[in-house]
Order: sequence, then structure tokens, then C-alpha cells
Amino acid sequence: MQRILIIEDNPDLAFGLRNNLEIEGYRIEVAEDGRKGLARARALDPDLIILDLMMPGMDGYRVLRTLREEGRQTPVLILSARGEEADKVAGFRLGADDYVTKPFSLMELIARVTALLRRASPREETGGLRFGDVLVDPVSRRVTRDGEVVPLTYREYRLLMALLERRGKVVSRLELLKAAWGNRGAVTERTIDSHIAELRKKLDDPAAPRHLITIRHGGYRLQD
Repeated sequence: MQRILIIEDNPDLAFGLRNNLEIEGYRIEVAEDGRKGLARARALDPDLIILDLMMPGMDGYRVLRTLREEGRQTPVLILSARGEEADKVAGFRLGADDYVTKPFSLMELIARVTALLRRASPREETGGLRFGDVLVDPVSRRVTRDGEVVPLTYREYRLLMALLERRGKVVSRLELLKAAWGNRGAVTERTIDSHIAELRKKLDDPAAPRHLITIRHGGYRLQD
């Protein structure tokens, strides 16, 4: 049975969501604020998180940012009364998988939950993207090396996917910055180098890279 964590400080809304999703066959956990929600997400490792943005103590943005920085790839559906485009863009840049604005249709929400869980379900390995002894499943965001799961941070995963999408071609540091951080001006190109170094430790040979290749004055290239 798939487990969903609802992080919502409105008890009536949380109760209604819990009842309806349990009717659909899901196992539901509820946390009433951001700090408790973050702790429950770490402890439970749920299949999906439904996350409110406006909560006391720790808002949903901070919860989401922390989860992604810790390398947790759990699908997150933001549920918020904040429907401005800037709010949605901020949520997606932090790693949200979907965004539903309050008030919402219950049937639509259930449909989106079902779609997110379906996309995140494991697939056969033949459906993934492979280089060397590394296999990447873009649907579940699962990365394995020689059959062993490799935990990547959110930024590391975004960098890896940017390189995979242009496999064999040189990807500039600026392009990689945009792929993993959007337009955040505080991030420097040097940050890319440190993240690629971590990827090499996890997926390649740091001393003599075979797959994550540095192109002098150009950027990086992923090769088989």
C-alpha cells in the first residue's frame, strides 16, 4: 500500500484529504506544521508528499528545499492558496513535481496524486538511461551503479540529467547552472565544479574520469 504524507496546518482540510485518500486505498500520515512534516518525511520515506506552503514555524518552501538538499527525491505536490505565477515558479525551481491552487477540485487532486505515484513507480531496468555501469530511471529518479542504489542530491541529479540529455556533447557551466539552479544569481560557476566532483566520486573514477569529462574552457561532457 502506497503511503502519502500530508503536511497541512488546517485540521479540517487535512482531515478531509485523509478520509478521501484513504477511501482511494492509500495509507495516510498527517503532520500539522512544517517542522513536524520534515521530521515525518525523514522517518517515513513516503511515496508522495502533499505540502502546504503557508505554515507557522517552517513554511513549505523551506521544507521542500531541505528535502531536496538532503537528496530526497520523493514526489512533492504543493497545495497552496498562493496561486501567483511567481509562487508556482518558485515551487517548481525548488523541486516540486506538481502545484495545485486552493480551492481545488477533490477529483482533480486525486487524479494528480494518482498520476504522480504512477510516474514514480519503479520500472524495468531496460527502460532506463545507461552509461558505463550506471543506470538512471528518469521516472522514479532512481540511480544505480553496478546494481547498487546511489543517493544523489537534488542538484546532483539535475546536473546529471542535463548532461544525459546532451550525451556526447559539451554542456557549458552556464547551461548547467540554469538546469540545476534556474536563475539564482548567488550561485557561481565554481559551484558546478564542486558538484561534478561529487558526482564523479559517486558515479565515475575521480582520479581518471571515463564518463564525466571536463572540457577545458568549455564545460563538461558525458560519454559512454
